[in-house]
Order: sequence, then structure tokens, then C-alpha cells
Amino acid sequence: MVRIGVTGHMNITDATVPLVYEAIRKILGDDTVSDLVGVSCIARGADSVFAQAVLDAGGSLEVVLPSRNYRERKVKPDHAELFDKLLSSASKVHVMDFDDAGREAYEAANEAMLSSCTRLVAVWDGDVSQPGGTGTVVELARERGVPVEIVWPDGATRK
Repeated sequence: MVRIGVTGHMNITDATVPLVYEAIRKILGDDTVSDLVGVSCIARGADSVFAQAVLDAGGSLEVVLPSRNYRERKVKPDHAELFDKLLSSASKVHVMDFDDAGREAYEAANEAMLSSCTRLVAVWDGDVSQPGGTGTVVELARERGVPVEIVWPDGATRK
């Protein structure tokens, strides 16, 4: 079984979404992969694009939610429909033991995702990030010997 996690920017532009999707699909392979498991927090941007690419490739999706109130408190109306669709498509949903989404909950979700994966896809422009951000997760994966594939296609931008 291949278990691939994702970390990445939430604020990729609409024009960047198809570029990132295609790059991820190339990483996942062109054929249906029945033993592929994608692990994602399905946040707006990179996480959701990755989750959709995994499902489209024939893999299964495991979702890690940072808190019990994540959907109600953090998912914006313009992302809610996709979030709900991905959540209902998940084969497993793990909810971190936090009532409220916050830094500690996000770090726990990142840890749960990373510790369950054999590879990591990082949709990352390479800029230094705040603690707990994409760059931090990439650094942690590398320290643990988890192979990281950086995705930032030509023409990709952030809002």
C-alpha cells in the first residue's frame, strides 16, 4: 500500500489549481492505483486539490480534521461544498482530540498525517513559512526520512 500525505498552500490562485492538479496526477501516475491512500486535511487549496486527484486516480482518501468544530468554524462558505464532497468520499476520517481549531490542533493534524505516510507531496513555493506551515512540515518530513516531492509548476501563484 502506498500512503501519500499532502501539505501545501491554502491560498493558491484559481488559475494555479489546474496546474497543481496536473502535477499531482503525474506524481500519482496515469493509471488507476487501487492500493493508493491519500491523507489530507482537505483544507482549501493544495489539500483539496490533492484529495480530488487521489480520488480521480482511483485511490482512497483518508481525512484528518484538526478539531471537532473544524467544519463549522474554519471552512468558508465558498469551500464548503467541495469540503463536504471530499469528506463524504473519504474511506476514513480521523478527528484530532481538540474542541477548537487552532495552532496546537493544526500541528497535531500535521503530525497525524505525516506519521501515517510513506511519502509527502508539498505544494510549496519554497518560501519560508510560519511555524506549523508548509515549510515546517517539509522540514519535519525530511528530518524523518520521509521522501518529499515538491509541486510548484511554472506559472503557479498565490493570492
